[in-house]
Amino acid sequence: MTESKRISIAIAASLVLLVLAACGDPPADGASAPNEVEASFRDLNKNGQLDPFEDHRVELELRVDDLLARMTIEEKAGLMFINIASGIGAPGPGDEAPSEEELATPAESLAAMIIDLRMSHFNISHSYRPDIMARWHNAVQALAEQTGLGIPVTIASDPRHGFASNPGANIFSGWFSSWPEPLGLAATGDAELVREFADIARQEYRAVGIHLALHPMADLATEPRWSRVGGTFGEDAELASRLVSAYIGGFQGDSLGSESVATMSKHFAGGGPQEDGWDAHFAYGKNQVYPGDNFDYHLLPFENGVFPAGSAQIMMYYGVPVGQTSEDVGFAFNRDIVTGLLRERYGFDGVVCTDWSLLTDKAAGEMRIIDATAWGVEDLSIPERALKAIEAGVDQFGGEALPDVIVGLVESGQLSEQRIDQSARRLLRDKFRLGLFDNPYVDEQRAMEVVGNPEFRAAGELAQRKSIVLLKNPSTESGQTLPLGGRPRLYIENLDPDIAAGFGDVVADVAEAEFAILRLETPFEPRDSMLLETFFRQGDLDFKAEARDRIMGILNSVPTIVDINLERAAVIPGIAEASAGLLASFGASDEAVLDVIFGNFNPGGKLPIEMPSSMQAVEEQLEDVPYDSENPLFEFGHGLSYP
Repeated sequence: MTESKRISIAIAASLVLLVLAACGDPPADGASAPNEVEASFRDLNKNGQLDPFEDHRVELELRVDDLLARMTIEEKAGLMFINIASGIGAPGPGDEAPSEEELATPAESLAAMIIDLRMSHFNISHSYRPDIMARWHNAVQALAEQTGLGIPVTIASDPRHGFASNPGANIFSGWFSSWPEPLGLAATGDAELVREFADIARQEYRAVGIHLALHPMADLATEPRWSRVGGTFGEDAELASRLVSAYIGGFQGDSLGSESVATMSKHFAGGGPQEDGWDAHFAYGKNQVYPGDNFDYHLLPFENGVFPAGSAQIMMYYGVPVGQTSEDVGFAFNRDIVTGLLRERYGFDGVVCTDWSLLTDKAAGEMRIIDATAWGVEDLSIPERALKAIEAGVDQFGGEALPDVIVGLVESGQLSEQRIDQSARRLLRDKFRLGLFDNPYVDEQRAMEVVGNPEFRAAGELAQRKSIVLLKNPSTESGQTLPLGGRPRLYIENLDPDIAAGFGDVVADVAEAEFAILRLETPFEPRDSMLLETFFRQGDLDFKAEARDRIMGILNSVPTIVDINLERAAVIPGIAEASAGLLASFGASDEAVLDVIFGNFNPGGKLPIEMPSSMQAVEEQLEDVPYDSENPLFEFGHGLSYP
């Protein structure tokens, strides 16, 4: 914040304090005492007086009432959209990296959404040095104060503490502490560890100005081919419920407050049973099917985890729950799901948001990014799609910037202002509870001290080791193969040679090695008809002939330890049989994996998903039923330890 801005706010706040002193109105019991004048008394609408919505001592609902009464239809409609904060992100290949000043300045496109469209919710995909992220955030909040009512901006993020990187689902952020993916947290089975992770992530998020987590995923991974399996807590409803609850508790605390990060738990009503495993971002994956009549099983993590933990917000998924409701339309357009199930049966009164890009196609020039995911209502116009979702019970649209559409629906009489007020109230309530109206700014220096500090990094590195699953450890004449001892000659693939050199002597020729160590990724079938499709790993789970033969050639020539990163279940019967040791990881550093291989850490993880024995078994299992493939290679819950 500039010095002139601090002075102007301080002057206005001083006037407010004089008024309060004259009224003899002390802070209410339990109200947080401001460390600085500007932290609690801010003349956001610049009318020279302290209005109820600006006073942190006023009861929450009264603050919401006061602000709502002052808002125009345009301002209310602006609340109902959360879009990507365009104009800032990781530079692409060949692009010149932006300067620090550019990174700390809102782009014109973002400024237009804030000033002209009155939008105040955005998600970010960038990850720069923490103080730069904090400076950018502060600049965005200062820009928001220039609007008529000075409504602060809520910044959201997809998961950014793991190893995977997919602009449509998660973000690799090297500045933050590094943890296993949610599937790896599930492999630990440790709810307290999950809560510790979420509490650390909460602190790192708030330090840079992130207030809303577009996670956790409460979906169940009953379809092994689904590209989103790695973001779930596995296929067991009881395990997922326990860990989802702990996750939300770590981010939000016992109740949502000024130190919390609100969670937008997803994807209601369970996005796992995708037909043939194809992802619902794309038209060929729009159907969710229930051949095992197991729809209710996918509700259990919400019933027993999300709702009891008090998740502030819920995201609907794209898919069409085929044959489960009165009409086959996507979840966000489905009144039976949003109002009948979520609102009425479960009594959820928090914010309900769509997944991203339900209303409009996205493109960059001639390049398709993603087509509108309006499954089941493709023939409706954009205003008709918006109206149907709102009438279904939705409060907010993800990945869109169309407040004018909502205004048009109200002005034409198709949508009542009273209905818009319901959604605006829910959205404003969370801004107040998160403390954004009292002080949305963050400390740039503190961001550098909090994000990725040594304590947080050590906790993440320990969790990586705890998540690793030892799948196979055959006996030899001298005992079990693992852990390896001494300093053997090592042939390695997909490991950092410098790190491996700390454990053995690295050789370039497999013929010279005593052991080989291979780190593999779960196979997938690349698809590229549109840009977003290239980031989702879908299709078959087995290595095809060329890749399989190359790997088997190594396994058959030297004792080989294989670690496979399970983004999804891998079908690797031949590799498992020929390996001298087999591990599964879910986002772990080379050093973490080598520590397990060499006995510096005793593995204790258990598989949170089963590993099928063949693609035929995968194809014959039921999309909505857990651990049901015939003769699995490794069952759910399998995991070994060293003696």
